[in-house]
Amino acid sequence: MLSERRLQVLRAIVQDYVGTEEPVGSKALTERHNLGVSPATVRNDMAALEDEGFIAQPHTSAGRIPTDKGYRLFVDKLAGVKPMTAPERRAIQNFLEGAVDLDDVVARTVRLLAQLTRQVAVVQYPSLTRSTVRHVELLSLAPARLMLVLITDTGRVEQRMVDCPAPFGEASLADLRARLNSRVAGRRFTDVPGLVEDLPEAFEAEDRGTVSTVLSTLLETLVEENEERLMIGGTANLTRFGHDFPLVIRPVLEALEEQVVLLKLLGEAKDPGVTVRIGHENAHEGLNSTSVVSVGYGSGGEAVAKLGVVGPTRMDYPGTMGAVRAVARYVGQILAES
Repeated sequence: MLSERRLQVLRAIVQDYVGTEEPVGSKALTERHNLGVSPATVRNDMAALEDEGFIAQPHTSAGRIPTDKGYRLFVDKLAGVKPMTAPERRAIQNFLEGAVDLDDVVARTVRLLAQLTRQVAVVQYPSLTRSTVRHVELLSLAPARLMLVLITDTGRVEQRMVDCPAPFGEASLADLRARLNSRVAGRRFTDVPGLVEDLPEAFEAEDRGTVSTVLSTLLETLVEENEERLMIGGTANLTRFGHDFPLVIRPVLEALEEQVVLLKLLGEAKDPGVTVRIGHENAHEGLNSTSVVSVGYGSGGEAVAKLGVVGPTRMDYPGTMGAVRAVARYVGQILAES
């Protein structure tokens, strides 16, 4: 275990390096921070931190920089989440409240996160597998043709055409709409198949074929929409950090183009708390020089998807964690109210 003083020295090194982009020396630390000890003692503490792998000496510079291990300890023990100011919170709320539908919510969230953190923003669309049905609408387009509209609790709207095996009257349509919603409204999508399997038996024999066709279309929609979708923005922000990437920026950009990689980076949506993966904790080799800060978002206190940012390991962790958490909270509120 590190002493409290050495933890203070590590915190100071991380803060100075993130702020100045320059390796940090003992003299600068004692001048900038009230550590209460001499430069010689700070040098001894820095030597001990280096021996334990928390800081390293780049090139032949007299200064030190944090390692992945050092950032990890900083995030776990030393960094509080920086709260957003009241004007920042109002700006987030006003920007997101103008959204007209789910696609607009996601697009605005990506743009906002990239602007707030000046890093790459990634937002996962709410997954239907973790969503509930708000309403199922059935509209008659022709005697034997219907439109099925599925509305989720996250504001997602899916439309499908249904070609019926026989004409279907307005009275039967109203009956099916009412019975269907009484069974599935407010229920998880994963529960829907079991809730509707015996529904055709509630109708006259001549209508059962159409009811079965409507239900098949509904269940096919769930299967089709299980594929996870992402939106990404702010990749140009990485060019500001060219010297933070030890080789070239290309491997980072190539990794960010792979949706499967990004989904793994964000992690499981069921984990709603702020997650920070630093450097080599990211399994994809192209992202070993980056950190990923992600958090779950959703309505009703349950996460339905993830959002986050990707940037260099030399990032403002308290500020980034605060921004990601605040944006997720407002997106969840908007989904709940939509």
